[in-house]
Amino acid sequence: MNQPTPKNKHLKPLSAPSNMVSKHLKPLYQLVVNNFLIVVVAPVTALVVLRKAAQLGPDELLSRLHGLRQVHVFLAVFLPIAIATLYFMRRPRSVYLVDYACCRPKSNCRVSIGSFIESARLSPYIDDGTFHFMSRMLQRSGLGDQTYLHPSLHHIPPHCCLSESRDEAEQIIFATIDDLLAKTGISPDAIDILVTNCSGFTPTPTFTDIMVNKYKLRGDIRNVNMSGMGCSAGVISLDVARSLLQAAPRGAHALVVSMEITSFIYYTGPDRTMLLPGALFRMGAAAVLLSTSRAKSRLRLTHIVRTLTAAKDRAYLCASLKEDEHGETGIYLSKDLVPVAGETLKANIASLGSVVLPPSEKLLFALSFIARKALGRRIKLYVPDFRMAFEHFCVHSGGRAVIDAVQTSLCLSDENVEPSRMTLHRFGNTSSTSLWYELAYIEAKGRMRKGDRVWMVGFGSGFKCNSAVWECIRSPSDVTTLGAPWADSIHQYPVKI
Repeated sequence: MNQPTPKNKHLKPLSAPSNMVSKHLKPLYQLVVNNFLIVVVAPVTALVVLRKAAQLGPDELLSRLHGLRQVHVFLAVFLPIAIATLYFMRRPRSVYLVDYACCRPKSNCRVSIGSFIESARLSPYIDDGTFHFMSRMLQRSGLGDQTYLHPSLHHIPPHCCLSESRDEAEQIIFATIDDLLAKTGISPDAIDILVTNCSGFTPTPTFTDIMVNKYKLRGDIRNVNMSGMGCSAGVISLDVARSLLQAAPRGAHALVVSMEITSFIYYTGPDRTMLLPGALFRMGAAAVLLSTSRAKSRLRLTHIVRTLTAAKDRAYLCASLKEDEHGETGIYLSKDLVPVAGETLKANIASLGSVVLPPSEKLLFALSFIARKALGRRIKLYVPDFRMAFEHFCVHSGGRAVIDAVQTSLCLSDENVEPSRMTLHRFGNTSSTSLWYELAYIEAKGRMRKGDRVWMVGFGSGFKCNSAVWECIRSPSDVTTLGAPWADSIHQYPVKI
């Protein structure tokens, strides 16, 4: 074996003390900066006041107190109380998550990677070159053998039609809402607001009409049906529901239903640029009950930040529903998708970071920004540690490349993105519902604690990046409750991908 040179011998001991110093100094720095008022300002103010009091003496202090007029005392007491009262009256009402449910489709919908590849091999529209391309793509996709597609897509060739899409929608919607109503015990009559979203399928009557008819919801229910907003529509639905709840009487309830219907947008053509969504997307649904009442609620919605970059053609065109040269409809994903997602994420976290990051991280970023401006591009911008702001991360499981890009950009650990990777493996890309499957994974693993903060971030066509931040106010009492999507498989995870 080669012996290390004296130079290397000399360098080795220096790195350890450097790391030790950094390891011990950073927590001290965070303690001082994040608690600046308590650690610095309060003691300094107390010393100044005590010094001034000592200079004046007790007799002078008493004489000045006696000299105060009653109006001064009244204003000193009344004004702070009045300002505080006005602030709390004008502050928007908090919105809470009562509970949620995720769909676990029937076993006859399950499709393995092997059966999917075999179906592709026997498809009349796929040649040998395209088949080998799809095989490599699926093997690297990060999907497992227990994802779900509607039975109409198990045929060769697939039976893609309106009736099959309606059947798929009704299967997953009704099962999910039934689970949620059973978990919460809420009566359908108590639902005041209904918001639904789906990536591409928009039937007539709409999804809101279908649910009102099935569950006999009230005739005066405020309802919104959204489509075409891609995988980030779940967070947009939360934003819409929050706005409606804050304008409704106190204690109102909102039902938000997100879904992914695969049979309507399934591509049956040979264009390789449009085959990826069919390989990754899977059926799924999530139903969420929100309220402005804290009673019996589990999470509090603290922030929603939405970013849209459709003004740029590169972002606008990177994901779209279109026809190929043979007239077959499918989702087209351009090669710019991952770079555009990264750019949109940066814009989103710039807005989000200003409201969620602790002062210590903001200060480090500001100092690195100033140094970069002064000294040029030789200075790297400091990447804020979002683990200081959140205990849990739900990153949209749009694919391995998307998860990898977010993990790299935010310097997250493998454990931080574990819910996203495992959701992709178990359920595939379920579009806007994936964030709720990831939250269910965190809770099924028993990792959620009171006071924990959760960051949900979704990406969608347009191009959009939307974030929702939650704070846990009550730990889940039972992770195996009715409808838990991981109940039959959580013991198998995490798996190595």
